[in-house]
Amino acid sequence: MALPNLHPMLNVAVKAARAAGSLINRAALDVEAVRINQKQINDFVTEVDQAAEKVIIETLMAAYPGHGILAEESGTEFGAKDSEYVWIIDPLDGTTNFIHGFPFYCVSIALAVQGKIEQAVVYDPTRNDLFTATKGRGAYMNERRIRVSKRVRLNECLISTGFPFRPGDNFKNYLGMMSDLMPKLAGIRRPGAAALDLAYVAAGFTDGFFETGLHPWDMAAGSLLITEAGGLVGNFTGEADFLEQKECMAANPRVYGQLVTVLGKYSKFASAGEKATLRQSAAADTADVAEPEATDAPAAASDSQDAPF
Repeated sequence: MALPNLHPMLNVAVKAARAAGSLINRAALDVEAVRINQKQINDFVTEVDQAAEKVIIETLMAAYPGHGILAEESGTEFGAKDSEYVWIIDPLDGTTNFIHGFPFYCVSIALAVQGKIEQAVVYDPTRNDLFTATKGRGAYMNERRIRVSKRVRLNECLISTGFPFRPGDNFKNYLGMMSDLMPKLAGIRRPGAAALDLAYVAAGFTDGFFETGLHPWDMAAGSLLITEAGGLVGNFTGEADFLEQKECMAANPRVYGQLVTVLGKYSKFASAGEKATLRQSAAADTADVAEPEATDAPAAASDSQDAPF
């Protein structure tokens, strides 16, 4: 098939992503030698993140000095401060995986124009997989057009997620989501790099994705890949304005609607009634767990005669 005619700005982003990827691959050959700092508990940054971000910013600024920058490690320190063009960069999404030599991490670069994502690159340096999208022109993986999966039944779907890992994260809420979803699905995966998770939904490798606590640089490029591949992306209640909300869900349209039905009540944007129902359900579950300890004590004594397992 003919190669897609890349937009000039996307070409520059691809060049930047590949430069960062080769730097990451070189560092991966001796990951034990990489210096690591902890931003907060379980949140790591390495000299590789910083070097990759530097080469990306230098490449973009050389081509487009009037553009703005929003990057994970340096924030808005570089680039123009008032441009309607803003590059949103995660130089190494999946740093914890990288530190351990677990080969699931990527470079993510998106361009927002007046707040709307118009160009996207997600590059997986371990597999040399390049995902690209330009608004209105479709999504591609290694220059082949990609589409979200066609599955419509949740019990056939493989869904990816990210587990909470920071102090203050709502672990109980997540356990509720998992217990609601798991029996309805073919499987849940937690690969550990949200940008690549979104790219995999766009390519149809997984059927959906959900996670809380994400930042714009985790989601920006992946979100355009999803929509250009025919999928939907938004918060847990299904609303499309999600980039700043730290809540992301994506899937093909039929599965997306079913995920909203299951996960919507866990959204911070759920109605007061839904939140009250969820609290009552959690309280009932706690009571059910506590009750047998009091009422079944005599039975437990007689059961003690049974053979141990």
